[in-house]
Amino acid sequence: MISLEEAVTARLESHGERFEVLIDPDAALAMKRGEFDGELEDVIAAEDVFENASRGDRPAEEALETVFETTDPMEIIPRIVRDGEIQITAEQREEMLEQKHNRLVTIIARNAVNPQMDDSPHPPERIERALEEAGFTVDPMEPAENQVDDALEALRPVIPIRFEEVTMAVRLPADYAGPGQARVREFGDLEREEWQNDGSWVGVLTFPAGLQNDLYDLVNEITSGEGDVRVIKDKDEIRTR
Repeated sequence: MISLEEAVTARLESHGERFEVLIDPDAALAMKRGEFDGELEDVIAAEDVFENASRGDRPAEEALETVFETTDPMEIIPRIVRDGEIQITAEQREEMLEQKHNRLVTIIARNAVNPQMDDSPHPPERIERALEEAGFTVDPMEPAENQVDDALEALRPVIPIRFEEVTMAVRLPADYAGPGQARVREFGDLEREEWQNDGSWVGVLTFPAGLQNDLYDLVNEITSGEGDVRVIKDKDEIRTR
């Protein structure tokens, strides 16, 4: 279950009665779109149906039977969410707006590059400023992932940007290869790997281009600056940082 502070109220009025439930806002929206595939008990704040959730008042069982033909809250909750309205306070809306905004910036910064600067990543701060300059407003009631395309369209007149993956080769010297390769291989999709005769490890990974600097930092941390990272642009062209 989630905390009361994380929940929003979904409300349905029917047959002169009001029914309310407390649920995670993203889960509620997914239910409305028919896209929810999680466990209901993980996204509700109470396994109960209320007449007034803020006061904790519950409807009569007869009312539940009349409207839903059951008194089982776990059967009733999804129906209230799907057929009712999602109620959020100004404070909840502001918090959801901030969360979605931060999530959107993170997604873009992880995946986007600057095609005018040798496909270097855009720092999150630059994405933040560009979104503000573009006048883009995040919808707090829509998943951040669904707003990426609209955000990119708004950003393109402001900064050069595109989504791209990058393939990079990493070499870890023998002294660091044992534990280090396990951390590196988790960074992206491991395309291939090879143990060299001198005990060093070489791996080739593909991942969102916006994470290039993070990989450089990881390899430097693992090897105390003795590792090697190369961006593979094509079979014939390799750039070493």
